[in-house]
Amino acid sequence: MMQKNTLLIATFLAFSLSGCGEMAKLSVPAGMGPKPALPEPTHSLLPTVNIANAVGWKSGLKPTPAAGLSVAAFATGLEHPRWLYQLPNGDVLVAETNHPPKEASESFSLMKWIRGKVMAKAGASMDSPNRITLLRDTDGDGVADQQSVFLSNLNSPFGMALIGNDFYVTNADAVVKFPYKTGETTITTNPTKILDLPGYPLNHHWTKNLLASQDGSKLYISIGSNSNVGENGMDIEFGRAAIWQLDLKTGEHKIFASGLRNPNGMVWEPHTGKLWTVVNERDELGGDLVPDYMTSVQEGGFYGWPYSYYGQHVDKRVKPQQPDLVQKAIAPDYALGPHTASLGLATAKGNTLPAAFADGMFIGQHGSWNRMPRSGYKVIFVPFKDGKPAGQASDVLTGFINANGEAQGRPVGVLVDKRGGLLVADDVGNTIWRLTAAAK
Repeated sequence: MMQKNTLLIATFLAFSLSGCGEMAKLSVPAGMGPKPALPEPTHSLLPTVNIANAVGWKSGLKPTPAAGLSVAAFATGLEHPRWLYQLPNGDVLVAETNHPPKEASESFSLMKWIRGKVMAKAGASMDSPNRITLLRDTDGDGVADQQSVFLSNLNSPFGMALIGNDFYVTNADAVVKFPYKTGETTITTNPTKILDLPGYPLNHHWTKNLLASQDGSKLYISIGSNSNVGENGMDIEFGRAAIWQLDLKTGEHKIFASGLRNPNGMVWEPHTGKLWTVVNERDELGGDLVPDYMTSVQEGGFYGWPYSYYGQHVDKRVKPQQPDLVQKAIAPDYALGPHTASLGLATAKGNTLPAAFADGMFIGQHGSWNRMPRSGYKVIFVPFKDGKPAGQASDVLTGFINANGEAQGRPVGVLVDKRGGLLVADDVGNTIWRLTAAAK
């Protein structure tokens, strides 16, 4: 039996890492917009795995900006930079982070083992640096000339928020805070735990983002699911696939919205004040399903996971079903293409790019691991009007995949900085890129 299992694993690994699998039938744009194509699901014995081998940037190379834009490195030599935050004085913070270590008690499964091999190929097998680094551009030339460790000894940090003199961080299993003084480059004070978050013994979607309410009274926390579609049982999904709301005065928290498989970026849309998020949808229904999406978030809203997708399209793999919940499932506002791994989200407010980017959202697409041909691996822009998407998405920064099909970089967090440039965290290229309007 052991020999049979070993052969199965070896065969599957060779098959999957060679880029074999089902070919998508639709283009990525067909799965984008307010009414994406949603073909019938397809199923196969083995999932498609088509990850781009991570190689990084060779000297002198960089991603390709859209016409009218220019790109340069804001900071290099980082270690798996994933998420960005800017302090009021202009200092840029970057979470250098990766998945937390597995608990010794975590059970073995073939899919977990394969996932680990795939992530290694994608450049995500390293130990987490567990720090937040401060980057300062003292002369305003668009390049950080000072760099310091702002916080260390964290636990797979991701989201960040400053409210008054309190600096909040989401670790993989808790919200913590530190005292902050304007201009300081390092914090050595021990953290104060504010709230436990779902974590061990299994922490499948470990990235947990953070957004302060506009009056500073609350924190919103994004928490991904512990599985693809509840295959590990729904008991370990309690409180997950959701956005939480934490009242900082009372310490009470509640689920603000649920059924969001893996929400990451969160922002306040500047015209309406509504909360928006980007969500990574489910896998293994074929290369054309299910589109990742961007949506406004309704308090008390349910968005389908795991029982349905894109509103009330039932996922028949999930047993038992919850028809009453499915009836309430809200269809998202705007699809971002299947398997694009859309993570970063930033409003256009304050940017000094050309007029085409004046109103809308920038989205960092980390890139697919299970689609042929690949999707994502770029930064896109969705135009808005009156607080809603109003047009087709356009490419902002591409060229992360080279002619050999290798990943030179993978974009994650995006941020419009105080000088109006667009910052992009690249966790394979270990670089923060900065987009500006091209010189005329």
